[in-house]
Amino acid sequence: MTKPTVDSDCVAVCPLTLRREALLHLAAVHEPALQPALNAALRSAKQPAWDGLWVYQQQGRITGALWVQPLAHTTAQLWLPRRGGPVGQALLAAARAWVTEQGVTLCHVVLPPSHYVWETTLLAHSMIRLAELHHLTINLLSVTLAPELACIELGTLSPTPIRLEAFSKLNAAAQTSLLDSISQGSLDCPALRESLSSEALLAGFYNQAPEAPHHWYSVNLGNERVGVLLLAPGPEHCWELLLMGVVPQWRGQGIGRKVLQAAFKRAVSQGATEMILTVDANNTPALCLYLQAGLSRYAEQRLFAWRG
Repeated sequence: MTKPTVDSDCVAVCPLTLRREALLHLAAVHEPALQPALNAALRSAKQPAWDGLWVYQQQGRITGALWVQPLAHTTAQLWLPRRGGPVGQALLAAARAWVTEQGVTLCHVVLPPSHYVWETTLLAHSMIRLAELHHLTINLLSVTLAPELACIELGTLSPTPIRLEAFSKLNAAAQTSLLDSISQGSLDCPALRESLSSEALLAGFYNQAPEAPHHWYSVNLGNERVGVLLLAPGPEHCWELLLMGVVPQWRGQGIGRKVLQAAFKRAVSQGATEMILTVDANNTPALCLYLQAGLSRYAEQRLFAWRG
Protein backbone atom coordinates (compact mmCIF):
# COMPACT_ATOMS: atom_id res chain seq x y z
CA MET A 1 0.00 0.00 0.00
CA THR A 2 1.22 3.49 -0.80
CA LYS A 3 2.02 5.40 2.38
CA PRO A 4 0.59 8.90 2.77
CA THR A 5 3.13 11.69 2.90
CA VAL A 6 1.10 13.81 5.30
CA ASP A 7 0.78 13.59 9.06
CA SER A 8 -1.86 10.93 9.71
CA ASP A 9 -2.71 12.69 13.00
CA CYS A 10 -4.60 15.18 10.85
CA VAL A 11 -7.08 12.44 9.87
CA ALA A 12 -9.98 11.82 12.25
CA VAL A 13 -13.63 10.85 12.43
CA CYS A 14 -15.65 13.95 11.61
CA PRO A 15 -17.21 15.77 14.59
CA LEU A 16 -20.90 16.61 14.39
CA THR A 17 -20.23 20.33 14.10
CA LEU A 18 -18.27 19.84 10.88
CA ARG A 19 -20.47 17.20 9.22
CA ARG A 20 -22.16 19.47 6.70
CA GLU A 21 -18.87 21.00 5.64
CA ALA A 22 -17.28 17.56 5.38
CA LEU A 23 -20.02 16.24 3.12
CA LEU A 24 -19.42 19.09 0.71
CA HIS A 25 -15.87 17.78 0.28
CA LEU A 26 -17.02 14.40 -1.05
CA ALA A 27 -16.24 13.94 -4.73
CA ALA A 28 -19.77 12.72 -5.44
CA VAL A 29 -21.14 16.16 -4.55
CA HIS A 30 -19.35 17.51 -7.63
CA GLU A 31 -20.09 14.55 -9.95
CA PRO A 32 -23.61 14.58 -11.49
CA ALA A 33 -23.52 10.83 -12.17
CA LEU A 34 -23.08 10.07 -8.46
CA GLN A 35 -25.25 12.77 -6.91
CA PRO A 36 -28.58 10.85 -6.91
CA ALA A 37 -27.05 7.83 -5.16
CA LEU A 38 -25.26 10.04 -2.63
CA ASN A 39 -28.43 12.01 -1.90
CA ALA A 40 -30.35 8.77 -1.32
CA ALA A 41 -27.60 7.54 1.00
CA LEU A 42 -27.63 10.76 3.00
CA ARG A 43 -31.42 10.70 3.39
CA SER A 44 -31.35 7.15 4.77
CA ALA A 45 -28.30 7.57 7.03
CA LYS A 46 -28.78 7.08 10.77
CA GLN A 47 -26.44 8.28 13.50
CA PRO A 48 -24.13 5.18 13.46
CA ALA A 49 -23.49 5.77 9.76
CA TRP A 50 -21.45 8.86 10.60
CA ASP A 51 -18.83 6.80 12.42
CA GLY A 52 -17.39 6.19 8.96
CA LEU A 53 -17.17 9.86 7.96
CA TRP A 54 -13.49 10.85 8.00
CA VAL A 55 -11.95 14.27 7.52
CA TYR A 56 -8.48 15.64 6.94
CA GLN A 57 -7.86 18.96 8.64
CA GLN A 58 -5.10 21.49 8.18
CA GLN A 59 -4.90 24.32 10.69
CA GLY A 60 -8.45 23.58 11.83
CA ARG A 61 -9.87 23.66 8.30
CA ILE A 62 -11.23 20.64 6.44
CA THR A 63 -9.29 20.00 3.24
CA GLY A 64 -10.69 16.56 2.45
CA ALA A 65 -13.39 14.09 3.49
CA LEU A 66 -14.21 10.45 2.88
CA TRP A 67 -17.28 8.44 3.91
CA VAL A 68 -17.57 4.70 4.50
CA GLN A 69 -21.35 4.25 4.33
CA PRO A 70 -22.45 1.11 6.21
CA LEU A 71 -24.80 -1.23 4.37
CA ALA A 72 -26.59 -4.45 5.30
CA HIS A 73 -24.78 -7.70 6.11
CA THR A 74 -21.44 -6.10 7.11
CA THR A 75 -20.96 -4.47 3.71
CA ALA A 76 -20.28 -0.81 2.94
CA GLN A 77 -19.89 1.73 0.17
CA LEU A 78 -16.95 4.11 -0.06
CA TRP A 79 -17.49 7.73 -1.08
CA LEU A 80 -14.19 9.24 -2.17
CA PRO A 81 -12.72 12.62 -1.29
CA ARG A 82 -12.77 15.33 -3.92
CA ARG A 83 -9.01 15.66 -3.78
CA GLY A 84 -6.41 13.00 -4.43
CA GLY A 85 -2.74 13.42 -3.63
CA PRO A 86 -1.43 13.20 -0.07
CA VAL A 87 -4.80 14.12 1.46
CA GLY A 88 -6.60 11.38 -0.43
CA GLN A 89 -3.86 8.89 0.40
CA ALA A 90 -4.15 9.61 4.12
CA LEU A 91 -7.93 9.34 4.11
CA LEU A 92 -7.84 6.05 2.19
CA ALA A 93 -5.29 4.60 4.59
CA ALA A 94 -7.47 5.53 7.56
CA ALA A 95 -10.59 4.14 5.88
CA ARG A 96 -8.87 0.87 5.00
CA ALA A 97 -7.76 0.37 8.60
CA TRP A 98 -11.24 1.24 9.92
CA VAL A 99 -13.01 -1.12 7.50
CA THR A 100 -10.74 -3.97 8.61
CA GLU A 101 -11.28 -3.13 12.28
CA GLN A 102 -15.07 -3.09 11.83
CA GLY A 103 -15.08 -6.52 10.17
CA VAL A 104 -16.62 -5.24 6.93
CA THR A 105 -16.69 -8.11 4.44
CA LEU A 106 -17.06 -5.97 1.31
CA CYS A 107 -16.57 -2.22 0.88
CA HIS A 108 -17.12 -1.10 -2.70
CA VAL A 109 -16.69 2.12 -4.60
CA VAL A 110 -18.24 3.11 -7.92
CA LEU A 111 -16.14 5.16 -10.34
CA PRO A 112 -17.70 7.12 -13.22
CA PRO A 113 -15.32 7.90 -16.12
CA SER A 114 -14.38 11.25 -14.58
CA HIS A 115 -13.00 9.33 -11.57
CA TYR A 116 -11.00 6.69 -13.47
CA VAL A 117 -7.88 8.62 -12.44
CA TRP A 118 -8.44 7.11 -8.99
CA GLU A 119 -7.87 3.55 -10.24
CA THR A 120 -4.11 3.43 -9.64
CA THR A 121 -4.49 4.89 -6.15
CA LEU A 122 -7.24 2.44 -5.20
CA LEU A 123 -5.22 -0.52 -6.39
CA ALA A 124 -2.24 0.76 -4.40
CA HIS A 125 -4.46 0.74 -1.32
CA SER A 126 -5.31 -2.95 -1.75
CA MET A 127 -8.60 -2.57 -3.58
CA ILE A 128 -9.44 -5.01 -6.36
CA ARG A 129 -11.27 -4.25 -9.58
CA LEU A 130 -14.56 -6.15 -9.56
CA ALA A 131 -16.12 -5.18 -12.87
CA GLU A 132 -16.70 -2.64 -15.60
CA LEU A 133 -20.40 -1.87 -15.70
CA HIS A 134 -22.45 -0.80 -18.69
CA HIS A 135 -25.73 0.99 -18.01
CA LEU A 136 -28.35 0.32 -20.68
CA THR A 137 -31.72 1.86 -21.46
CA ILE A 138 -34.68 1.26 -23.75
CA ASN A 139 -37.74 3.29 -24.71
CA LEU A 140 -40.55 0.85 -23.99
CA LEU A 141 -42.90 2.71 -26.31
CA SER A 142 -40.73 1.57 -29.23
CA VAL A 143 -40.71 -2.10 -28.21
CA THR A 144 -42.75 -4.68 -30.09
CA LEU A 145 -43.99 -7.01 -27.38
CA ALA A 146 -44.12 -10.64 -28.52
CA PRO A 147 -47.43 -12.32 -27.62
CA GLU A 148 -45.82 -15.73 -27.08
CA LEU A 149 -43.76 -16.35 -23.96
CA ALA A 150 -42.90 -19.98 -24.62
CA CYS A 151 -39.67 -21.95 -24.67
CA ILE A 152 -38.81 -25.34 -26.10
CA GLU A 153 -38.61 -27.60 -23.07
CA LEU A 154 -35.65 -29.96 -22.98
CA GLY A 155 -36.54 -33.36 -24.37
CA THR A 156 -39.73 -32.19 -26.08
CA LEU A 157 -40.69 -30.57 -29.37
CA SER A 158 -43.60 -28.56 -27.99
CA PRO A 159 -43.25 -25.04 -26.59
CA THR A 160 -43.82 -24.68 -22.86
CA PRO A 161 -44.79 -21.22 -21.58
CA ILE A 162 -42.79 -19.59 -18.83
CA ARG A 163 -44.72 -18.51 -15.77
CA LEU A 164 -43.86 -15.73 -13.34
CA GLU A 165 -44.67 -16.30 -9.68
CA ALA A 166 -44.39 -13.78 -6.86
CA PHE A 167 -40.95 -14.09 -5.29
CA SER A 168 -42.56 -13.51 -1.89
CA LYS A 169 -44.26 -16.92 -2.13
CA LEU A 170 -40.86 -18.51 -1.59
CA ASN A 171 -39.55 -18.73 1.94
CA ALA A 172 -36.20 -17.12 2.74
CA ALA A 173 -34.27 -20.36 2.25
CA ALA A 174 -35.86 -20.98 -1.15
CA GLN A 175 -35.17 -17.41 -2.25
CA THR A 176 -31.47 -17.55 -1.41
CA SER A 177 -31.17 -21.06 -2.86
CA LEU A 178 -32.60 -19.85 -6.18
CA LEU A 179 -30.24 -16.87 -6.24
CA ASP A 180 -27.32 -19.16 -5.42
CA SER A 181 -28.33 -21.36 -8.37
CA ILE A 182 -28.48 -18.57 -10.93
CA SER A 183 -25.09 -17.32 -9.70
CA GLN A 184 -23.37 -20.61 -10.53
CA GLY A 185 -21.20 -20.06 -13.59
CA SER A 186 -22.69 -16.62 -14.16
CA LEU A 187 -20.56 -14.08 -16.02
CA ASP A 188 -22.29 -11.16 -14.32
CA CYS A 189 -19.80 -9.67 -11.82
CA PRO A 190 -18.45 -13.06 -10.63
CA ALA A 191 -15.84 -11.42 -8.38
CA LEU A 192 -18.61 -9.50 -6.63
CA ARG A 193 -20.80 -12.56 -6.16
CA GLU A 194 -17.88 -14.46 -4.65
CA SER A 195 -17.78 -11.87 -1.87
CA LEU A 196 -21.49 -11.13 -1.50
CA SER A 197 -24.01 -13.62 -0.13
CA SER A 198 -27.44 -13.94 -1.71
CA GLU A 199 -28.93 -12.55 1.51
CA ALA A 200 -26.73 -9.46 1.23
CA LEU A 201 -27.60 -9.08 -2.45
CA LEU A 202 -31.35 -9.14 -1.72
CA ALA A 203 -30.90 -6.75 1.20
CA GLY A 204 -29.08 -4.34 -1.09
CA PHE A 205 -31.86 -4.44 -3.66
CA TYR A 206 -34.46 -3.95 -0.93
CA ASN A 207 -32.65 -0.95 0.55
CA GLN A 208 -32.37 0.52 -2.93
CA ALA A 209 -36.14 0.29 -3.50
CA PRO A 210 -38.26 -0.93 -0.53
CA GLU A 211 -41.40 -1.12 -2.70
CA ALA A 212 -39.66 -3.23 -5.34
CA PRO A 213 -40.43 -6.73 -3.91
CA HIS A 214 -43.98 -6.32 -5.21
CA HIS A 215 -42.38 -6.72 -8.64
CA TRP A 216 -40.01 -9.59 -7.89
CA TYR A 217 -40.66 -12.98 -9.48
CA SER A 218 -39.39 -16.50 -9.76
CA VAL A 219 -39.42 -17.80 -13.34
CA ASN A 220 -41.04 -21.18 -13.76
CA LEU A 221 -41.20 -23.69 -16.57
CA GLY A 222 -43.84 -26.26 -15.77
CA ASN A 223 -43.27 -27.14 -12.12
CA GLU A 224 -39.57 -26.24 -12.19
CA ARG A 225 -38.06 -22.96 -11.05
CA VAL A 226 -35.62 -21.93 -13.75
CA GLY A 227 -34.81 -18.29 -13.06
CA VAL A 228 -35.36 -14.97 -11.33
CA LEU A 229 -36.68 -11.58 -12.42
CA LEU A 230 -36.39 -8.62 -10.05
CA LEU A 231 -37.85 -5.29 -11.16
CA ALA A 232 -38.13 -1.91 -9.44
CA PRO A 233 -40.41 0.99 -10.38
CA GLY A 234 -38.71 4.36 -10.45
CA PRO A 235 -39.56 8.02 -10.98
CA GLU A 236 -40.78 9.48 -14.25
CA HIS A 237 -42.19 6.16 -15.50
CA CYS A 238 -38.73 4.60 -15.60
CA TRP A 239 -38.36 1.04 -14.28
CA GLU A 240 -35.14 -0.76 -13.46
CA LEU A 241 -34.33 -4.39 -14.11
CA LEU A 242 -32.38 -5.17 -10.94
CA LEU A 243 -31.60 -8.80 -11.66
CA MET A 244 -32.42 -11.39 -14.29
CA GLY A 245 -30.88 -14.83 -14.29
CA VAL A 246 -31.41 -18.42 -15.39
CA VAL A 247 -30.17 -21.56 -13.63
CA PRO A 248 -27.22 -23.25 -15.40
CA GLN A 249 -29.08 -26.28 -16.78
CA TRP A 250 -31.60 -24.07 -18.58
CA ARG A 251 -29.25 -21.56 -20.17
CA GLY A 252 -29.12 -21.43 -23.94
CA GLN A 253 -32.78 -22.45 -24.30
CA GLY A 254 -34.19 -18.99 -25.09
CA ILE A 255 -35.52 -18.42 -21.59
CA GLY A 256 -33.60 -15.18 -21.05
CA ARG A 257 -35.16 -13.60 -24.12
CA LYS A 258 -38.65 -14.57 -22.95
CA VAL A 259 -38.04 -13.30 -19.43
CA LEU A 260 -36.84 -9.97 -20.83
CA GLN A 261 -40.03 -9.70 -22.88
CA ALA A 262 -42.03 -10.50 -19.76
CA ALA A 263 -40.18 -7.74 -17.91
CA PHE A 264 -41.07 -5.25 -20.65
CA LYS A 265 -44.73 -6.31 -20.52
CA ARG A 266 -44.96 -6.04 -16.74
CA ALA A 267 -43.43 -2.57 -16.77
CA VAL A 268 -45.59 -1.30 -19.65
CA SER A 269 -48.74 -2.61 -17.95
CA GLN A 270 -47.85 -0.40 -14.96
CA GLY A 271 -47.38 2.70 -17.10
CA ALA A 272 -43.60 2.56 -17.58
CA THR A 273 -42.15 4.17 -20.69
CA GLU A 274 -38.46 3.39 -20.06
CA MET A 275 -36.42 0.56 -18.59
CA ILE A 276 -32.81 0.67 -17.43
CA LEU A 277 -30.42 -2.03 -16.29
CA THR A 278 -26.76 -2.63 -15.49
CA VAL A 279 -24.63 -5.41 -16.95
CA ASP A 280 -21.03 -6.55 -16.56
CA ALA A 281 -19.17 -5.54 -19.73
CA ASN A 282 -17.56 -9.01 -19.78
CA ASN A 283 -20.92 -10.79 -19.69
CA THR A 284 -21.06 -11.19 -23.46
CA PRO A 285 -24.17 -13.44 -23.66
CA ALA A 286 -26.28 -11.06 -21.55
CA LEU A 287 -24.92 -7.98 -23.31
CA CYS A 288 -25.77 -9.47 -26.72
CA LEU A 289 -29.27 -10.37 -25.51
CA TYR A 290 -29.93 -6.84 -24.31
CA LEU A 291 -28.52 -5.14 -27.40
CA GLN A 292 -30.51 -7.44 -29.70
CA ALA A 293 -33.64 -6.54 -27.73
CA GLY A 294 -33.05 -2.86 -28.48
CA LEU A 295 -31.31 -1.58 -25.37
CA SER A 296 -28.46 0.88 -25.78
CA ARG A 297 -25.66 2.06 -23.51
CA TYR A 298 -25.99 5.46 -21.89
CA ALA A 299 -23.24 5.31 -19.24
CA GLU A 300 -20.41 3.20 -17.85
CA GLN A 301 -18.72 2.83 -14.47
CA ARG A 302 -16.01 0.74 -12.83
CA LEU A 303 -16.47 -1.13 -9.58
CA PHE A 304 -13.68 -1.61 -7.03
CA ALA A 305 -13.72 -3.05 -3.52
CA TRP A 306 -11.91 -4.06 -0.39
CA ARG A 307 -12.80 -7.64 0.46
CA GLY A 308 -12.60 -8.86 4.04
